[in-house]
Amino acid sequence: MTFLDGFSPTVQHWFWTSLTMIAIVGGMLGVLPVVIWGERKVAAHIQFRPGPNRIGPFGLLQPLADVVKLFFKEDITPTEAHKTLYLLAPLISFIPSFVTFAVVPVGPNVIVSDLNVGILVFLAMSSLSVYTIVLAGWASNNKYSLMGALRSSAQMISYELSMGLTVVAVVLATGSLSTVAIVGAQSHFWYAFTQPIAFLIFVIAMLAETNRAPFDLPEAEAELVAGYHTEYSSMKFAIFFMAEYMNMIAISAICTTLFLGGWHGPVVPFVPEALTAIVWFTGKVTALMFFFLWVRWTFPRLRYDQLMAFGWKVLLPLSLLNVVVTAFARYWVLNR
Repeated sequence: MTFLDGFSPTVQHWFWTSLTMIAIVGGMLGVLPVVIWGERKVAAHIQFRPGPNRIGPFGLLQPLADVVKLFFKEDITPTEAHKTLYLLAPLISFIPSFVTFAVVPVGPNVIVSDLNVGILVFLAMSSLSVYTIVLAGWASNNKYSLMGALRSSAQMISYELSMGLTVVAVVLATGSLSTVAIVGAQSHFWYAFTQPIAFLIFVIAMLAETNRAPFDLPEAEAELVAGYHTEYSSMKFAIFFMAEYMNMIAISAICTTLFLGGWHGPVVPFVPEALTAIVWFTGKVTALMFFFLWVRWTFPRLRYDQLMAFGWKVLLPLSLLNVVVTAFARYWVLNR
């Protein structure tokens, strides 16, 4: 019995869907300071220095201090910028990651919306994320910002093709576009083992899609001053980087769903199955997030020609070959 028993099923569905989405959004925003602290700590340990260790225990309050600092920094808007788009660009940068999480199954029956085309929502949102960078670069009326935005659009188009083809291979193996069905198909074997080439390509593409090193050409400091966010300051500047971390969390969750079995993992005695599932899912996403941070502080940035050649001449042919092999294997299994 609940207080919603007197309402129609439609109202109940919308209530629980909204509540789940609020919980997921709140959780992502709550995890964000920890991810920022983790970035700085991982970077420090790789470079043999202590990192944040003054504000709060183990420096855990450093992100809060950074937010306070950014709030009080001077907020400058270029006089020749397109004011509306200039202000909208950082605000809409959050939307793709939030919408993507709506189709991610965190655990059994823990999903905002189990769409039968859920994976298409992810592909659509990953395509939309480039618009915020392009808008920011164009609306700033700065040639360096525009160059960073154009680099980003070319880069993301190049790597989205390979990423999309790896998803096609997973869909062929599963026979469904539903993210819940994809996780269910991995109850015994993860696609990371049965589709190793697709998994490797997806991991590389997700670094490029989130503009993380060694694919962070859109914001290359040495070549472009700072890239698409050159003319942004104060909290508008911070929002772009908050959105980048949010996109990292979202795409790590999608990678976990597609290739790492989602919530599946060994059963822990005397622990509720739903809680165990959420813990396994969270652990896998955390491992991928650490991979993001480790790669950034380990590998140097690629040249732009290397980045584009690698996407078109290496990843795209490999992903096409993988789709063809998967299609033939699927046909053989169904018709033997």
